[in-house]
Amino acid sequence: METLKNFSIMLLSLFLLISSTLLSLTSGEVQRHQFVIQATPVKRLCNTHNRITVNGMFPGPTLEVRNGDSLEVKVVNKARYNVTIHWYFNYCTFNNTLYSGSYTYRFTIQGQEGTLWWHAHSSWLRATVYGALIIRPRLGESYPFPKPNLETPIVLGQWWDANPIDVVREATRTGAAPNVSDAYTINAQPGDLYKCSSKDTTIIPIDAGETNLLRVINAALNQPLFFAVANHKLTVVGVDATYIKPFTTSVLMLGAGQTTAVLIKADQRPVRYYMAARAYQSAQNVPFDNTTTTAILEYKSSKKGNAPKPIMPSLPAYNDTNTVTAFSRSFRSPRKVQVPTEINESLFFTIGLGLNNCPPNFRRSRCQGPNGTRLAASMNNVSFMLPRSISLLQAHQQGIPGVFTTDFPGTPPVKFDYTGNVSRTLFQPITGTKLYKLKFGSRVQVVLQGTSIIAPENHPIHLHGYDFYIIADGFGNFNPKRDTSKFNLVDPPLRNTVAVPANGWAVIRFVADNPGVWLMHCHLDVHITWGLAMAFLVENGFGELQSLPAPPSDLPLC
Repeated sequence: METLKNFSIMLLSLFLLISSTLLSLTSGEVQRHQFVIQATPVKRLCNTHNRITVNGMFPGPTLEVRNGDSLEVKVVNKARYNVTIHWYFNYCTFNNTLYSGSYTYRFTIQGQEGTLWWHAHSSWLRATVYGALIIRPRLGESYPFPKPNLETPIVLGQWWDANPIDVVREATRTGAAPNVSDAYTINAQPGDLYKCSSKDTTIIPIDAGETNLLRVINAALNQPLFFAVANHKLTVVGVDATYIKPFTTSVLMLGAGQTTAVLIKADQRPVRYYMAARAYQSAQNVPFDNTTTTAILEYKSSKKGNAPKPIMPSLPAYNDTNTVTAFSRSFRSPRKVQVPTEINESLFFTIGLGLNNCPPNFRRSRCQGPNGTRLAASMNNVSFMLPRSISLLQAHQQGIPGVFTTDFPGTPPVKFDYTGNVSRTLFQPITGTKLYKLKFGSRVQVVLQGTSIIAPENHPIHLHGYDFYIIADGFGNFNPKRDTSKFNLVDPPLRNTVAVPANGWAVIRFVADNPGVWLMHCHLDVHITWGLAMAFLVENGFGELQSLPAPPSDLPLC
């Protein structure tokens, strides 16, 4: 997946134009940071490994800005890998940082508030190269809920007791699934239930009566996660840097890449309580990391020294899809929103796994998938391949032929019983760098239909460059005659990542008002490795503000 580093390196130019326009409209501050990407000794699970980090920190620095601020981040790469950084702002993507090179990203934050994050988008470097990105209201403005006493990022991650780059390279060599992780983490610490970990367990102090805004981020590479705090209710107030209509729950489920902001009130006995996370595993008969990570919510007045063991929360069963469904269907926008209604691009994408037959020139050791195959993944039967030597946007802007085609199918090439007993003849996708072209201003609806090929599971689908409304989801095959009645066109949630149910579907809508080339992919990194992605090519509109500008002169080349 190191070819991801070449994807869309020039998309940043669009944001520089937007930033310069908006900067004149705001009195926000300019926030400046430097990220030094480097190898750092990190000890976990009794062993010390060199891991790629930012500024020697794991997780990386938390960026805190306000709506209307400008942000400058100088990224200096001292690692032995090429690194790209993906920022979760609207209209924002990542850029290539060359080996031993540097680049300064410049953005203006406009119209977003809440919890985002940043991470590496090169191979599996995001296993350790990630951090929280917090956007607070403008000065003089407030949250749409009572101001909390505290705010704490809770970043969930995955840890391998091996180099993650070696793990994915070995899987790519063999064609089999990669080794599962050895631990989950909360703020980079595994917690009390793992060997050699208790003395560094993350502790969140709180006074009785206080309210803490927990900004929970699932930065795990390959796993949706449940999260809960013993004996405490969680009031959900935001997702993916948008506010939602508050609701109360005892457990969260976050797909990989998703964020959820919750209020927790210290209204229990003043002792210590575990906050814990473990896998939601929707795929059956597939190996997964079944361990549990913990941190401690510690009342400041609780006994120190010989304090009793923290109270453990009750987490759902690993395969508790009913809890996931009830949770995901609780999200609503705070008020009526303008959902695109007159759709002029109605798309239907199947998403799921597949198998590639073993190439004739491969040894058996390179085909260790089921029955001597190599594992694959696809959207509409196209297993996406990124170009190796030039970015898609660069090829688009410069009219370079042979890099991509614009014939990505808007509907499945073959219709079948997507969630039923699928014929083995449909298991093998084709490979290609196929884009789907959208006119500027198109009102787009995408049905994301999971399949039962190999192993149906919950897929967190993320779209670069856009937020979108999730207007419905369900199980089985999407049926427009039956399921359109379920569409929420009044107050659906606005997100950048949708968790498509296992053996089910989800429907999203957005307006294509951001020109460029934008990747849509599963946020389980192993699935990106196998090709579960596609890209939209959004054409220019009319005039300078609706067109993709030239790249900045200092943008690093591939």
